[in-house]
Amino acid sequence: MMISLSITKHQHETVVAACDEELLGRELKENGVRLLVDEGFYGGEIVEAAELAGALRVCTIGNLVGKEAVEAAISAGFVDRECCIFIEGVPHAQIVSM
Repeated sequence: MMISLSITKHQHETVVAACDEELLGRELKENGVRLLVDEGFYGGEIVEAAELAGALRVCTIGNLVGKEAVEAAISAGFVDRECCIFIEGVPHAQIVSM
């Protein structure tokens, strides 16, 4: 499965947004939580899940949606499985490096 990976810089921040490719453009809603997997934010280069770890090494902010993207971040040690939320059964995790 492939991941859409976007890396942007805003002043002193490097933002990595990644999602499972098939989630691009979807809106997830559950219990008052709404997450739009917007192509303008998450849309980027389509890569293999293994490439996500390299991007996460340099990010200061990470926003991940989808089983493949979140599992890749967990496997690489960037996300604790216990800190993920699920919206419509889809995992979501955020990373902030200080």
